[in-house]
Amino acid sequence: MSGSVAPIDFSGLIREGDLVVCGQATAEPVTLTEALMAQAAQLPQFRMMIGPIFSETFSAACAPNVAFQSYGVIGNARRLAKAGRLDVIPSNYSAFCADVAARRHRADVVLVQLAEAGNGRLSASLSNDYVIDAARGARLVIAEINPDAPFTFGAEWPDEVPIHLRVTARRPPVELASTLPDDISKRIAAHAASLIADGSTLQFGVGRIPDAILSSLSHLRNLGIHSGLINDAVVDLIACGAVTNAEKGLDAGITVTNQVIGTQRLYRFVHENRAVAVRPTSYTHGQNVLARINRLVAINSALQVGLDGSVNSETLNGVAIGAIGGQLDFVRGANASPGGRAIIALPATASDGSSRIVTDVETVTTPRADVDAIVTEWGIAELRGCGLAERARRMIAIAAPEHCDALSARLRAR
Repeated sequence: MSGSVAPIDFSGLIREGDLVVCGQATAEPVTLTEALMAQAAQLPQFRMMIGPIFSETFSAACAPNVAFQSYGVIGNARRLAKAGRLDVIPSNYSAFCADVAARRHRADVVLVQLAEAGNGRLSASLSNDYVIDAARGARLVIAEINPDAPFTFGAEWPDEVPIHLRVTARRPPVELASTLPDDISKRIAAHAASLIADGSTLQFGVGRIPDAILSSLSHLRNLGIHSGLINDAVVDLIACGAVTNAEKGLDAGITVTNQVIGTQRLYRFVHENRAVAVRPTSYTHGQNVLARINRLVAINSALQVGLDGSVNSETLNGVAIGAIGGQLDFVRGANASPGGRAIIALPATASDGSSRIVTDVETVTTPRADVDAIVTEWGIAELRGCGLAERARRMIAIAAPEHCDALSARLRAR
């Protein structure tokens, strides 16, 4: 390692046209990203690759010479998208990470948050996504060593990938607390939980509905976790004995994840815990891996679902407000898993009162051919194997009552 700087001066480090890649979600190296944004107006024009944002680092007021890119619009990245500052790459999360590894998105500068063990070993800590692969071909890799970041197994920093500069973090890692369930999410969770049996292996995302579903599963036994992320709810399920990872079919006894997104409680739990593996996307989202897992239950959400079962998790009124993410990866993986289920759970009504069950979705994230079960607070629509007419009837049955007549009328008009 060639040096240590704190704080860091980016002048002379960022060049015209550079692509800067930083850690995403709770793995964002905030000391570095805040310094970069504070100095951005004095730097040459550059591009910034971001993922989900849960900090306050990036805003529409960021210097106009920074062009932002992302594989989706998650968390505070919506502020950039709303201001027209975010170029969205429509890609499955697994494909996006593979493209970084193949250098289709070639990083010039990489900013990463790392944890350091007592023996000097480094870990990518809270995320084992695309940053390591981005760093392999980068001109400059700057690591923020965070003493409050957990050292996780599976995400060890490769010895052959150089770190050119190091800084010491000035604050703990970003946290994202679980969201308390409201009445609607509780009703959705009750329906979804009826599809999950003892011995199932769970995948889930971020948000009120996944949190509500997880909190309703404490009565089950021998659940497993193989997910794109884990949160504080996983600690609760392990503590009450619901999650043992005993019947997954592989990685027995181990909770497998790609990212750790929660609070310090979760971070303390995963620190040097060999029962948790933070694995690369090629493993957590790989179809050859997912198909070998017993009873994989994929729990994902959506913005809209069409009467034919097509799922939209990306746009509303032509504006990107979501992401493809790992949804299609896990839907297809669950469909291939022995005894697996693919659940799409969403409120039947949007905040403006409009129906989220629609005649046709405006963007297809998960095709109708891959859909299994759709869940709203009004029930479950089992769609696998159903024809289009039966699918429409079942979807209307789980729409909000005040929208059922209008949906039926549109269906008859066809």
